[in-house]
Amino acid sequence: MTVDRKWEAPPSEFLVPYDGTFRIATAPTAPSGEVDKVALKAARRERTEGIYELQRKLYADNRYAVLFVFQAMDAGGKDGTIRNVFTGVNPAGFQVSSFKAPSEEELEHDFLWRIAKRLPERGRIGVFNRSHYEEALIVRVHPEFLESQRLPNLNRETIWNERFESIRNFEEHLADNGTITVKFFLNVSREQQKHRLLRRIDKPSRNWKFNLRDVKERERWPEYMHAFEVALNETSRPWAPWYAIPADSKPYMRLQVARIVQETLESLGVEFPAIDETARLALGECRKVLERQ
Repeated sequence: MTVDRKWEAPPSEFLVPYDGTFRIATAPTAPSGEVDKVALKAARRERTEGIYELQRKLYADNRYAVLFVFQAMDAGGKDGTIRNVFTGVNPAGFQVSSFKAPSEEELEHDFLWRIAKRLPERGRIGVFNRSHYEEALIVRVHPEFLESQRLPNLNRETIWNERFESIRNFEEHLADNGTITVKFFLNVSREQQKHRLLRRIDKPSRNWKFNLRDVKERERWPEYMHAFEVALNETSRPWAPWYAIPADSKPYMRLQVARIVQETLESLGVEFPAIDETARLALGECRKVLERQ
């Protein structure tokens, strides 16, 4: 067991408990009381600046990789949150991976294969816009998708527990090897999702984001909420926690995500590496050489 397993998730009222008691019906989708959008945006920008500085240290330290996973219903705000929270980070140490329906090549492998290929390297931040959790969310709501996976011993009664066990073991393995995993469920209400989908129809600049399938999937909202609740309870663990962030107010949601991202990076204690006295003397000699040139 490495030192990374001693890492503790930043405290938050939105941290999904590790004991299986999370209930989506009582999880908030909006902040309590009025929100000051201007103040929220200013606070988020301040957090983003802090994330930029911490990313530089993470890259220089080169011991940890940090993975942030985003899951939500359609129009939950994943794209905008990722864009706002990570604005200004150095692209050399940052990567975003989006996961859609598996390709033919990906279907020739186990469901975690394509995920493992996109994990961030040491010193880098990785973001998953959707992830391996699709296999226990959309595939659970649409079990017919299992047919294309050609599983030799498919048992529809046990498949989900088997996948959760695989995910827990996978994320525990990552933790033991220096990858910090933090997962966000952007918890948008059905009414707010309807409002955002209507905006995509009414606003020409957003038409391209509209997908007819999104309307059809709304009919299965209860099934998706059940799938999310089970997935979060089965896989929120100290080494790979879930946060259920209220998502009806985008400025509020983005600030909460930015705070957790910043505090996650701070908790690693990364700093720019110090050099020893021998290296310091060598730098002094290099300065003399350069000055004579």
